[in-house]
Amino acid sequence: MQEEMINFPLNNSSFLSVLSNSFREFLASGTSRSTAKLKPLHGAIARDLAEKLGAEYSVFSQGYKEGKEVKIKGRYIDKAVDITVKKGNRAVAGLSIKFVMQNYSQNSNNYFENMLGETANIRSGNCPYFQIFIILDKLPYYQRSGQLSRWETFTDHNAEKYVILSRDNADVYYHTPNKTLIYIVHIPDNNDLSNSREYMDYYRVLNPSLELTHHDYSRFGNGVILNDYETFIGKVYHTIMAL
Repeated sequence: MQEEMINFPLNNSSFLSVLSNSFREFLASGTSRSTAKLKPLHGAIARDLAEKLGAEYSVFSQGYKEGKEVKIKGRYIDKAVDITVKKGNRAVAGLSIKFVMQNYSQNSNNYFENMLGETANIRSGNCPYFQIFIILDKLPYYQRSGQLSRWETFTDHNAEKYVILSRDNADVYYHTPNKTLIYIVHIPDNNDLSNSREYMDYYRVLNPSLELTHHDYSRFGNGVILNDYETFIGKVYHTIMAL
């Protein structure tokens, strides 16, 4: 499958291309357990941030330069973070990234609770922390056998916990990320697929480019930025430069 060319600095259009390439890596690997899908996504964000910040800062991530994550010292435990920004030897920001492509409902609360816990640990250790949550607006739900038992949609009800989070005061609640980017994306539907193999084969051949969801999720407060990478990464940049 041919990857889309990525232009830097990233804008909202090129960020969608990054997500499309990540989805293609997922299809090529044939499993959600592979880390292959992470490298084009994490690496592109890391490079974009590094180029914005300049040589005074170092950025660590899979898919960028040395291709490794590093640990940030938390209040309770040290944590390997998807993207770490350092100035000298001091971590000045961390970014966590989640891209959900299947079986969302069984993991929904775990995703959210883990996000709160890791954010509290890092932010209580005096390091700004940001979250990126990406999800298809329609996802397959597989049984252990690989049979596709139903299609799930990311609904307003699913978004409600993020709406509440978006209205928190991050200066008061350390489990709240400094900013959260939520990207809800869409691929062409095919309701005739019956198992994971058919899903992978169909979308490998189709080789779709992701687009933004057409559903209107409009109730987020200031803590969440919806489908706007440029605004989000600007907030990350200004937070780091203000330290």
